Amino acid sequence: MISVYYFGAISLILIGLYAVLVKKNLLKMLIGLSIMETGVNLLLVSIGYVAGRSAPILSEGIGPNQAVDPIPQALVLTAIVIGVATTAMALSVAMILHEKYGTLNVEEIRRLRG
Repeated sequence: MISVYYFGAISLILIGLYAVLVKKNLLKMLIGLSIMETGVNLLLVSIGYVAGRSAPILSEGIGPNQAVDPIPQALVLTAIVIGVATTAMALSVAMILHEKYGTLNVEEIRRLRG
């Protein structure tokens, strides 16, 4: 069952990579980057999952041998926060580029830059 999550994560990474490499619109490239980031986060969470174990929360009846490793979960939470900040910064740069050049087409911006 865990292989379904691997397949989904790799599919999201490839869809995002396609959008980043093929699309010429800057917003579509940023959406592809966000999709790729979601795929990487899903892959990290699915790698850290162990069947039959519970979340690493202190409660009665759950010992260290019965909990999953909290490190991948912490890494993914950190990656989500960094990804949101990076996406916000990239969107603000895209807004500035649109105001300056009047387009979000990457080839057109390169041509207009001179």
